[in-house]
Amino acid sequence: MGLHLSVRNFFGFAFILFSSISLIAADGPTITLSVDASDAPRKMMHAQLRIPAKPGTLTLYYPKWIPGEHGPTGPITDLTGLKFTAGGKTLKWRRDLLDGYTFHVEVPSGESEVTANLDYASPASTQPGYTAGLSATEKLYIVNWNALLLYPSGYPSDQLIYDASLRMPAGWKFGTSLHVAKQSGADVHFSPVSLTMLVDGPVLTGEFLKVVPLSTENPPAELDLAADSAVALEAPSEVWEHWRNLVKQAGLLFGARHYRDYHFLLTLSDHVAHFGLEHHESNDSRIEERALIEEDGRKESAGLLPHEYVHSWNGKYRRPADLATPDYEQPMQTDLLWVYEGLTSYLGDVLSARSGERTSSLARDALAQIAADLDHRSGRLWRDLQDTADGVPSMQDAPHAWSDYRRGLDYYDEDVLNWLWADVIIRQQTKDAKSLDDFCKLFHGAPSGPPMVKPYNFDDVVNALNQVAPYDWRAFWTDRLTNHGPRAPLGGVEGSGWKLVYDGTPSELDHAENSDGKKLDARYSLGLSLNDEGIVKDTIEGMIGAKAGIGPGMKIVAVNGRRLSSDTWRDAIRASKNNSSPIELIVENTEYFRVVKLDYHGGEKYPHLIRDESKPDLLSEIFKAK
Repeated sequence: MGLHLSVRNFFGFAFILFSSISLIAADGPTITLSVDASDAPRKMMHAQLRIPAKPGTLTLYYPKWIPGEHGPTGPITDLTGLKFTAGGKTLKWRRDLLDGYTFHVEVPSGESEVTANLDYASPASTQPGYTAGLSATEKLYIVNWNALLLYPSGYPSDQLIYDASLRMPAGWKFGTSLHVAKQSGADVHFSPVSLTMLVDGPVLTGEFLKVVPLSTENPPAELDLAADSAVALEAPSEVWEHWRNLVKQAGLLFGARHYRDYHFLLTLSDHVAHFGLEHHESNDSRIEERALIEEDGRKESAGLLPHEYVHSWNGKYRRPADLATPDYEQPMQTDLLWVYEGLTSYLGDVLSARSGERTSSLARDALAQIAADLDHRSGRLWRDLQDTADGVPSMQDAPHAWSDYRRGLDYYDEDVLNWLWADVIIRQQTKDAKSLDDFCKLFHGAPSGPPMVKPYNFDDVVNALNQVAPYDWRAFWTDRLTNHGPRAPLGGVEGSGWKLVYDGTPSELDHAENSDGKKLDARYSLGLSLNDEGIVKDTIEGMIGAKAGIGPGMKIVAVNGRRLSSDTWRDAIRASKNNSSPIELIVENTEYFRVVKLDYHGGEKYPHLIRDESKPDLLSEIFKAK
């Protein structure tokens, strides 16, 4: 199953096992990078690089495999205006025929430096996510350096020095983990760093920007927020207090910190791609503009910052060796994402409760949603969890249609259930003397210090778990990664003293996610999920909707003889419990209409966790602040 580290990778990465990442590296050239983002509202960025070179062919790479994105996601299609010069003369260049991210430049005799000019056309409409997604609005811009540079072949990214500067629109402010050498108005010159740390240090810049200190202790942490409006920054004071608690609780969980200072970079906008991306000393997280000033928005977005913050320990400091590639051209192997992302998802959810960002009730709602979603995942019948990690580099941009049967990035959510199960086993095996917290301290903890990478393999994870609580962890994880369901792995939920049930009442989190009342989701009743126009987003194979011939892309026009709306949809499903007649739908499919009758009488179904009084309540203890 690809769980073990190859000999090639073991020796290839042994040299960084206990070594700090190069903040200032040796043995490589220094490249000057000047980025002009003064045209950010128009979504056009300009960059110039001065690259030391020798006569002959200079091979340059555009970053392809972006750390944290787990695939060849570098936005090469948006690289424009490329031009190379030396000594005032334009140079010939050609893209590599086998790899579109590689460029070969002919350097004439007598020249020792090549100037590269490029433009980055930031997406102006819906695009794939992560750093290739929407990143600029009229009022803000997130600078991801990987989109704005080239680098020479022949050097690990640790050995390349970048002397970077940034020009912002007049009046804009910024936040970043990069250290500033000097600033004059809208022009910022950063201290030289390795290419590794430059790509690892995005800059959030905007007209409306607020800085909230989260910890004045050493090392410090702060929240840097930029928004499309000033009012979006005025969250209630308890929001900042929750994130101060997050910094405190993470320190208690891991027992060490692996950064010099930490910046939560949070973008509040309805016009950028929404995601979170981890870095050693910061994270690039993006949510809706009003998410912090509206209660439902805070409930929906809870868990994002804890997840990305955990990555500073799990993913950046401790990293699967096959993901610790020496540059951005070498392919990454993703077989251990069940640790990198799965454990991070579990710990992020735990910290969201321990910090107070989520109440225990809301944390249980989130866990119930995960459990219910996986408990209905039809794709588990043919595709094991390990393959969802192995296949992610080529499947990240898969459409939503058929995602239930195809399976998506299930190594996130399913491993929340699996790591909860592991936590419960440790508590049971040690009679509550130890928990997964002890594993975190052992695996991710001391010594504290600046950013570094400490790679691991499957055996390292198993051995560390056995040091905390002797158990057949190899068999446990092999089974968790290779089983085919059909139901969700609920051993941790049930072992922690809770049970998954369904009833007709939405949970607190369900209410928050459907605050406008327009959500058309009947996954756990009819096996159908619709958008607000009635178009079927996805079906669950084996459930009544799919069995009746309904598939993604079709449109539900009417229900029980009346035009479809959120009210008529929910009313029909709710009434089915006391109605012997089938639910009658008019379905449009590629300009054809037909009537579909669903003989369903179970009413609405929403997931909840309820206590099993026959077992100790370990889940509440797991969620309790330390």
